[in-house]
Amino acid sequence: MIERFKRRNSSLYWNQFALTAGMVLLTMLLLGVSFFALSYGTTTVEKRGEMRTRAELIAQMAATYLTAEEDQRVDQQEAFGKLAEVASRMSDVDFLICTSSGGVVLTTDEELGGRSVTLPQEMVDEILSAEALYEGRSDISGVYRDKKLAVGVPMHDAGGELLGIVVALMDEAAMLTMWRAFMGLFLVIFATILLISFAVSSLTSMRQIKPITDMVRATRAYADGNFDVRIPELNRTDEVGELAKSFNAMADSLAETERQRRDFIANVSHELKTPMTTIAGYTDGILDGTIPPEREKHYLRIISDEARRLSRLVRRMLDISQLQGKELKKQSFDICESMRLALLSMEQKINDRGLDVEAEIPEDSVLVTGERDLITQVIYNLLENAAKFAQPDTALYLGLQTGEEQVVVSVRNHGATIPPEEIPLLFERFHKSDKSRSEDKDGYGLGLYIVNTILEQHKEKITVTSENGVTTFAFTLRRSASPYTM
Repeated sequence: MIERFKRRNSSLYWNQFALTAGMVLLTMLLLGVSFFALSYGTTTVEKRGEMRTRAELIAQMAATYLTAEEDQRVDQQEAFGKLAEVASRMSDVDFLICTSSGGVVLTTDEELGGRSVTLPQEMVDEILSAEALYEGRSDISGVYRDKKLAVGVPMHDAGGELLGIVVALMDEAAMLTMWRAFMGLFLVIFATILLISFAVSSLTSMRQIKPITDMVRATRAYADGNFDVRIPELNRTDEVGELAKSFNAMADSLAETERQRRDFIANVSHELKTPMTTIAGYTDGILDGTIPPEREKHYLRIISDEARRLSRLVRRMLDISQLQGKELKKQSFDICESMRLALLSMEQKINDRGLDVEAEIPEDSVLVTGERDLITQVIYNLLENAAKFAQPDTALYLGLQTGEEQVVVSVRNHGATIPPEEIPLLFERFHKSDKSRSEDKDGYGLGLYIVNTILEQHKEKITVTSENGVTTFAFTLRRSASPYTM
């Protein structure tokens, strides 16, 4: 169970999900820390700006009150007190109106009512300084248990004469409460984005990994011999989609190779079975006396013929095996010489069939690139095949057409027309055409397969046409400029 858990958690999906989720989480944490720091700083700055504005307003009102006539102060004092109280309640800010020496003469903080309070001297000096506005934290010389945010402004009359000091105080807890509420909203948004990111990451990882998981499953099926499994078609143009298409193409190729292998084994078994059965049967008949002595020579001749046929079949299969593992040694050679050699080798079979030969082979050398012996075998096999299916008293044609970059070798005979549906099958292993069209009843269906294999190794093409009893095989070869070209 532990191993299963390890495999699951070490899978590509979990690695991808963990990487994506980790990056999202790290990004959100960095953004959160930055946001917290900036928001706290921004909140503090805004709050101090608000305190400064209200302190300046109170300073103007207090200056008006202090410079008013004696008979006007009563009414102004009441209005001033109410306004300061309203300002305090609206902003959670308390105000201290002090003399120029720091003594508090009026306050909106009920906790200080009736108490004699004096501002710290360093605070007074800083407020009265023309260099900067006082902003800081202070407990007013121990009056408050905890330090409060403090903003102080000087108070002047219309003529610019110093009248006193106004200090705005706010408990940090109030600001923290507001900031925490703001942060709570941010955390809710953060959690929502995080969940959405994890869900998207999971779906994305699953989408990316699923084709690979399907490929792993298909690979295991192939290892068990099941070549029918395919990756579902993906409407994707990325690397994963291309990989899936390539994988299916590979699967098709493997399935075709496996089909050919099974067909090859079945065909070989069939082709070997007939001569071996004949040889064994007639041999047993001679040994046990079933065949009369006067007939033994006849049956021994049959055994000899079947043995030779079996030998030819084995030799053909060995040729195929050697071709499939053979590394070509291309060189420049005279194709005309190879054509003449193939004709010479086929002379006896052509004469036995009562056929004539029409040859269009240039007298001068025509150099091509390839492996001489294999190309000669191609020409020989094509002539042999043409002779098999040629009608008696007709002519075989062997010709060469030359171009600037390539040559075309053609072999033609007169016989029965090959059906169009059969032409694509001619080059398959053990494919046999209708024997009624052939003088050779003992063919193996390997000659044209060898031809096609050799030409594919040379990256050359062969074409077949059959109309009105005339069948033509034609293949190409690249020309060579020099007999020493490799």
